Amino acid sequence: MKRLMLSFAAILAIAIPAAAQNTDLQSSVALFQKVRTVPNVVYVRANGWEGKLDLYALRSQTPTPTVIFIHGGGWVQGTKEGSLLTTLPYLTMGYSVVNVEYRLANVSLAPAAVEDCRCALRWVVSHAKEYNLDPERLIVAGASAGGHLALTTGMLRTTDGFDRFCQAPGEPKVAAIVNFFGIADVADLLDGPNKKPFPESWPYTVQWLGNQPNRAEVAKAASPLTYVRAGMPPTISIHGDADTLVPYQHSVRLQEALQKAGVAHELITIPGGGHGNFPPDQWQRAYAAIEKFLAAHVAAPKAPSSAAKPQ
Repeated sequence: MKRLMLSFAAILAIAIPAAAQNTDLQSSVALFQKVRTVPNVVYVRANGWEGKLDLYALRSQTPTPTVIFIHGGGWVQGTKEGSLLTTLPYLTMGYSVVNVEYRLANVSLAPAAVEDCRCALRWVVSHAKEYNLDPERLIVAGASAGGHLALTTGMLRTTDGFDRFCQAPGEPKVAAIVNFFGIADVADLLDGPNKKPFPESWPYTVQWLGNQPNRAEVAKAASPLTYVRAGMPPTISIHGDADTLVPYQHSVRLQEALQKAGVAHELITIPGGGHGNFPPDQWQRAYAAIEKFLAAHVAAPKAPSSAAKPQ
């Protein structure tokens, strides 16, 4: 735990731009001191694998709104530790953060990652009181494959059949979804118009689905567009219109479906933006939009924020 706390402190230090004022450094140090760090908590066991999460719980007199963050990597790579820097803007906004890992394809094929993230959501709800988290103000966020998993985690219901490893009474509630260039239509990348042969493109979807005989059915069942409906959580998406890894049209189609269903939504388009390699001013624009969107749809306490992506 001491090692993770030191790492967190180091990241806070390097995250501050060189031209930052002393007050910015003081604010960052003060933020770190307000965070209770609890690493590598087991939230699920499946197929001999232990799923772990890290908690960055803001110290507060009242339960805190919380972002459940899910890393990307095409469902085949990536770690929660590698996403630590990405969680900092949410802490500066006044949210606690739960940073989640899930089964990658080399452990279990689709839809295992979807099931794990649903279990993480249920774990947060059931342990909210222990860590002073507010189960009524939970946001699910992620990027790329993590954006896809944020969408499914927030959209799915128990009756959709993905909660088999973490059956519990009640329906967990998600207040909002933050989707950075996530996959909205898995089937489209598996066998649809946007499937690209290797080596022209990284076939991460094929790797995740594997050679399962029912992989087309699994792909449809794991696609967020399958679950768009009235009453689902407000959703904000950020996507570059020059993304060659996850088609920008996935976010456009998602927004159209949300509009038709009457769900609060917003799409922040990054002109010329690729797969997350946005210029600093566009990251600032994206996080400012996220902060405004969450303030409008989640009853979060107001807090001073420099929510731009740390450089």
